[in-house]
Amino acid sequence: MTSNGPEIFTATSAYSLAGVATMAFIATTGAKVLLPKNARWQDSFTFIWLAFDALIHFSFEGSFLYLSTFGRTVNSSVGPFAELWKEYTRADARWGVSDPTVVSLEILTVLGAAPMCCYIIRQIVKDDPARHYWIIVLSTAELYGGWMTFCPEWLTGSPSLDTSNPLYLWVYLVFMNVIWVVIPVWLMWDSYGHIAGSLRRAQTVTKTKKN
Repeated sequence: MTSNGPEIFTATSAYSLAGVATMAFIATTGAKVLLPKNARWQDSFTFIWLAFDALIHFSFEGSFLYLSTFGRTVNSSVGPFAELWKEYTRADARWGVSDPTVVSLEILTVLGAAPMCCYIIRQIVKDDPARHYWIIVLSTAELYGGWMTFCPEWLTGSPSLDTSNPLYLWVYLVFMNVIWVVIPVWLMWDSYGHIAGSLRRAQTVTKTKKN
């Protein structure tokens, strides 16, 4: 018996996930090449995440921004990246129609967050402790972006979201968005520890000198 329902996993799904995996591989290779072998695992993980983050922002989200501005929409576009985003619109229809809230957030993401990722990567390679300030700034922006992407949708009853397909729900909507919550929160916690620890040590030294 032939089913007329939508396919759970398509060729575009496979290509999209393969692209994500390739970017993760590139980010991991970059950390191995550019960081010393005795680097802290936290710094290596942060490098990999930021490199992966930048690649996603510049390529996938950059293509979305191109396809969604100056009168263009994903749904009316053709090409590999258009097909990739049409696949995602099956889970969240707003990405196909140049939703102004989504596009506004993506402008900040592509033009602001992605370059900041690269700047922090450079600081990690140079072992510049100032990176911890910028990590907190970036992570705060990522969390705000995620909140503003979904909160308005939830408040209106999620009319654009399709959770009937397990791939759309658990991979596209949950996994591919939750990692941009969990990892930024961890990065903020780690960087807060460095900044707070340094300030407390400096305070202790100052008090000792005064005594």
